[in-house]
Amino acid sequence: MRERRARIQPAMASAALVTLISLVLLFFMMILQGTARSSEYQTPQARQSDQDTVRLNVDLVVLHATVLSSKHVFVSGLRKEDFQVYEGGALQQIDSFSHEDIPVTVGLVIDNSGSMRPKRAEVIAAALAFARSSNANDQIFVVNFNENVSFGLPANITFTDRVDQLEVALSRIVTNGRTALYDAVSSALGYLKKGNRDKKVLIVISDGADNASSRSLAQVMTMLKESEAIIYTIALFDEGDPYQDPRPLKQLARVTGGEAFLPESVKEVVPICEQIARDIRNQYTITYSPTNIKYDGSYRVIQVKAAARGRGGLTVRTRAGYTAPLKP
Repeated sequence: MRERRARIQPAMASAALVTLISLVLLFFMMILQGTARSSEYQTPQARQSDQDTVRLNVDLVVLHATVLSSKHVFVSGLRKEDFQVYEGGALQQIDSFSHEDIPVTVGLVIDNSGSMRPKRAEVIAAALAFARSSNANDQIFVVNFNENVSFGLPANITFTDRVDQLEVALSRIVTNGRTALYDAVSSALGYLKKGNRDKKVLIVISDGADNASSRSLAQVMTMLKESEAIIYTIALFDEGDPYQDPRPLKQLARVTGGEAFLPESVKEVVPICEQIARDIRNQYTITYSPTNIKYDGSYRVIQVKAAARGRGGLTVRTRAGYTAPLKP
């Protein structure tokens, strides 16, 4: 009898162990099924979140618009309802709208070729006048160029809002050599990406056509169509200069929604730079999600109109368009 009981007890223990293992396996199977179901339900939500991220970072068009009256005076106080935005001729719905003096990332792109030597003092004074008229929280950097391109600030200073540092940055290069305008604009566009301000601006001051760049005007124009930068250009041509050609500087400004200036005298550069500072600080910011959601790499033409009772004819200056991304 004792021998039989001894045989039964191990058998019962073995059966209990099998049962326990079965329960443990069942428990883990339930957990795995629950996890799978959870993943199944979360996948559409996760995908939707990814789509939202792409939409905000890729499909949201941001416009900085300057509105002028018939007398070329800045117009303030307009409302969202006073604007109409068209892309490819189709009316778009404005998502957000503001009219604030927001800080910007600004690059001062200064020609230091040999022909600029007699204009150097006025150009530096104009650049510093711009800095003094700007938002105190602006991020400013300097690009000096002749046939070579260099950054004026010390390597340990990415941006500054200090006039004394900018003066040193503008003065540290000798004026000589030829003009690599397109290389300078290209380098400045790349440097703008280091800034964390929502608005990006370049101010280009030059007195001649490009004769030393490795990049072409067409390449720079392509870069601008894929960028949100606004470019203001000032052409300081000498009277009777056979090489003067304002067309490239005009194109750089027009495609980005900036403005090209052709002063008759270098003495006009200081008030022009002060006017540019006022322009930047008086812009409207408009965003919209395009109705054309194709990722086809095509260029989309933009037109913005403004009209308000009692304001007369209004002119809106903003970027001419943008290049849509290819399918990610």
